[in-house]
Amino acid sequence: MIYTKTGDNGTTSLVGGARVDKDDARVEAYGTVDELNAQMALMAELMGHDADDYAIVKTVQRHLFIIQTLLATEDRELAQKLPQLEEEQVQWMERQIDRIDGGLPRLRSFVLPGGTTAGAQCHVARCVCRRAERRVVTMQHEAPGVSAATILAYLNRLSDWLFVLGRKWTLKGGGEDCVSVG
Repeated sequence: MIYTKTGDNGTTSLVGGARVDKDDARVEAYGTVDELNAQMALMAELMGHDADDYAIVKTVQRHLFIIQTLLATEDRELAQKLPQLEEEQVQWMERQIDRIDGGLPRLRSFVLPGGTTAGAQCHVARCVCRRAERRVVTMQHEAPGVSAATILAYLNRLSDWLFVLGRKWTLKGGGEDCVSVG
């Protein structure tokens, strides 16, 4: 049975069983990462399972599941026993950014999202990723014992990767991504 009715009063359970309001900063943070994960899935499908990018998206989605779980775990002792997001994953993301950015024309103006459906979806995911960053920062303010430095670094790099990936897929599909202002 998919429904439990335990959330009918506006609360939900964290990993470990603690109950919090559904608008709790922690729920907002991991919920936004969940939304990002779904946007990433749509993005991958729009790319048509391109071997390299599709595999990277699937790896990122696994990283996002780790992030969601860590953000949903109030008990710090329990959190230490769970899979962790490490600095190694942040560095891996940096390599993905450099690989794509190295193959793109030099950026000389602002980027206007769009040009192709896949490129536009990359930018939608980027915007959700930036919101996830903001929600994690808010969560840290409201739950002072939570350290999310690696999560924030990863989300920051991920949004940069989504930016260059959006440019790549826009240009790959014959679209234009740069516009002059004024």
